[in-house]
Order: sequence, then structure tokens, then C-alpha cells
Amino acid sequence: MVYTTFAQLYDELMEPKMYEQWCSFIEKQVPTLSTAQILDLACGTGRLAVLLAQKGYDVVGSDLSADMLTLAEEHARDKQVNIPLIEADMLDLSELADFDVVTCCLDSLCYMDDEESMLKVFRQVYEHLRKGGYFIFDVISPYQTDVVYPGYMYNYTDDNRAFIWQSYEGDQPHSVIHDLTFFVYDKHKKGYARLNETHYERTYSLPEYRRILSEAGFKSIKEFADFGDAEPSETTERWFFVCHKI
Repeated sequence: MVYTTFAQLYDELMEPKMYEQWCSFIEKQVPTLSTAQILDLACGTGRLAVLLAQKGYDVVGSDLSADMLTLAEEHARDKQVNIPLIEADMLDLSELADFDVVTCCLDSLCYMDDEESMLKVFRQVYEHLRKGGYFIFDVISPYQTDVVYPGYMYNYTDDNRAFIWQSYEGDQPHSVIHDLTFFVYDKHKKGYARLNETHYERTYSLPEYRRILSEAGFKSIKEFADFGDAEPSETTERWFFVCHKI
């Protein structure tokens, strides 16, 4: 997935509270987090990585998007924390070191095309986790892709931009297509430029995730809803996984 204008707008529209909830969830799940080295996989604009670094944790951020990493660097500098940032594809983490904790939030894994790609990411993470390490991630549920998203629309405007987000059911099981349209004011041309991006997401059932994670090597797998405060149900929109490399 390539972020262009979306990187800046994405960063501005995401609720800060969600990153705080994610940070709290991670701290509750990992008993030795204070001494852990953490990789925030698909770190995006670095909001979660910055929160963890502010708490004194040793954090590295990686993302495929140079635009996202540029914003992450700005946030780290603004908060005066040191976070090494690496441009990397989660399908190939061979150039990265080993870590005690790997996180991947905000359904970044749902951008994998198929089970084979998902399995490859899980294996990459497993190989780069130290023994006793934790892989903590979230994904949207089939309820989200099949019921909530089809027909979904979100509009945003300010003095310089307009943003339209429309979602449709995808061709694959439990998949969704997001059409994003931006109207950005160009002060030099004194007019609005129209830009479009299309994003594809796909998810799987809980048994399928367990199977793929097990095939990657994970033996201890736990699933949650609501940042660990509830058990998954038929109407859960986002699942949270905690996988322990024993």
C-alpha cells in the first residue's frame, strides 16, 4: 500500500486515545516490558512508538511507507525521544535484529493479499522474536468487513481540504475496498487538486488466524476484544492477539 496525501490526513484524523489504549494493552500483556526491546511493525506515523519511548522503552519503528516514516521522525523529534526508524516490508524482515516484543496495530496486517502472505509475515515475526518474546497485533473481524464496512461513508472538510471515504464489499471472502478521494487546495494555482487512492483489506476467521499462527510456530495464542477488556463475540469489530514464543 502506498501512502501519499493520506499519510498526513491519516495522522490528523486518528484518535490519540486509541494509541493510549494500545500502549496500555501492551504494558498489561508483557510482564518484563520495562527491559524489552520492541519492534513496532508497520509503525505508520509513529504515534504508538513515541508513547512507548516516552515511557522509557527501547523501541524501533519500521514501515514500508517513506511518507509515514517522515511523519514518525517529526513526532519523535517533537517529543524528544530517540526511535530508530527503518523502511522495511513486513514480508521481509531479514535486515532487522531480534526483539523481545513485536507489535503491529490498526489492522496493518489486513493489507496482506492472501493467507500465504499472512503466513510469511507471521514466520518473519517468529524468526525475529527472541525466545519468550511476544507478538501483539490487531485485525478487523469478518463482522467489520461483511457487515459494518459495506456502504460505509465518511466525509471530512476544513479550510484547505475535503476528504471522502467510501467502503465496499471486496471480491474475496471477508474483504473490503476503501475508495479515498481528496480535494487539496493549491495556493499557487488557487484551486483544488483531486487525488484518489484505493485500499484493500482482508481478514479471516479466528480459527483461521489460529491455524496460520500455529503454522508459523506460535504455540501460545490468546485473543481479546476491546483492548483486552472483553472476550471476542459475533459482533466484535476488532480482534487483539497476544502470541507468546515459548
